[in-house]
Amino acid sequence: MYTLSSKLKLFSIILMVVGLLGLVYGFIAAPSTIEDVREIVASHDDHSSAVEMPLPGQTEDELEDDAQGFDLVLSEHEVETQRMDEESHTLAEEEELVHLEHILHQLQNKPWAAVFVAAFFFFMIALGTLAFYAVQYAAQAGWSPVLFRVMEGITGYLLPGSIIMFLLLVLSGLHLNHMFVWMDAEVVADDEIIQNKSGYLNVTFFLIRAAIYIAGWNLFRYLMRRNSHRQDEATDNVWYKKNFKLAAGFLVFFMVTESMMSWDWIMSLDPHWFSTLFGWYVFSSMFVSAITVIALVTIYLKSRGFLPFVNNSHIHDLAKFMFGLSIFWTYLWFSQFMLIWYSNIPEEVTYFVSRIEDYGLVFFGMAALNFIFPLLLLMNSDFKRVNWFVVMTGIIILIGHYLDVYVMVMPATVGESWFIGIPELSALAFFGGLFIFVVFNSLTKAPLLVKRNPFRKESEHYHY
Repeated sequence: MYTLSSKLKLFSIILMVVGLLGLVYGFIAAPSTIEDVREIVASHDDHSSAVEMPLPGQTEDELEDDAQGFDLVLSEHEVETQRMDEESHTLAEEEELVHLEHILHQLQNKPWAAVFVAAFFFFMIALGTLAFYAVQYAAQAGWSPVLFRVMEGITGYLLPGSIIMFLLLVLSGLHLNHMFVWMDAEVVADDEIIQNKSGYLNVTFFLIRAAIYIAGWNLFRYLMRRNSHRQDEATDNVWYKKNFKLAAGFLVFFMVTESMMSWDWIMSLDPHWFSTLFGWYVFSSMFVSAITVIALVTIYLKSRGFLPFVNNSHIHDLAKFMFGLSIFWTYLWFSQFMLIWYSNIPEEVTYFVSRIEDYGLVFFGMAALNFIFPLLLLMNSDFKRVNWFVVMTGIIILIGHYLDVYVMVMPATVGESWFIGIPELSALAFFGGLFIFVVFNSLTKAPLLVKRNPFRKESEHYHY
């Protein structure tokens, strides 16, 4: 039996505490009024020094006359010009007020968006692991049963992770933030496109769908894990057969609900934009991140003297999945980007224009981390068997896919007011600590090797 080490437990708790404190600071530091935003903008203004400027319509001679105390007698034309200038000045002030209010909403969204990105990132790892676990059962894979308890441990985060995600969606529905603009009645009233989508994009139906997704995923995880443990004590393969049927049914449910979830929770942040590839795109990011974490947890446990039957061939196969799915992700990323960019339809290409103009470094850097590095580091078959090499590549892949989620969420919620600061790092620390604590605590609940799986012996002696 695996026992959670005191050092790992303390490390995860420290991460959660530090992350929570940083998040509290991030929410407190967020501006609450337009005047706060005005001060922030002024502090970043390169021309902050006060310079006396002429009023609209005034010449230098008129300024000099004013200084000397002369009263000017204005002509009718000059009076009309001055009135127009004053109206123009008032209009400019109104436009500035609207712009500052927009920035206020963006900066208020920033800590919420940071929490949303990190929460979704770790949640999707657990959900992706559950899907990979189901694939192994449905395919009756002979190489992977020695890794089943690792997968079950990682899916232990699914319940707390999905509850947190649901709470974030509920809080958005209660208008505590402005992340989902289609939830704002004033926005919808002036937007015909969102009005036409209101039959699907409304808070009640939105939360009902989320509850159905989450309930289905967690119910399957509970049944699969229960049956797996019962199989350990069984005298035949009845529970394995039940899991086989469950896995086949779940994969159908998962592919439908995962696509709908990605439309609801991510794509609807940009309610004017859509992509028929988006569900697959999110799935590919989810799947490669999940398999990467399976590899990292497996290597860690093996380094601590556990999982004696896991050999370099198992690590090699996990690394092959990391490599292959990174290529698959790149194919979907480029297909989505290239087709939309080439067709140049305004309502479609705007999605990428905002990301390239305001997030160019992160957008293309994320693509490099998720494609170029896995390609170069894992192309050689021998490197896939070197644990430290797989760990290094895995860390790069996870950073890249965190940035992938970041680029999907931030431009729609924070816009050009983004920067990676205390809220983002704190959210990563908090959810990372929570993920580590839940996963490794879940691993202590059962032996790390399944006992009566019919493919156990094949998996123990697997060599490739």
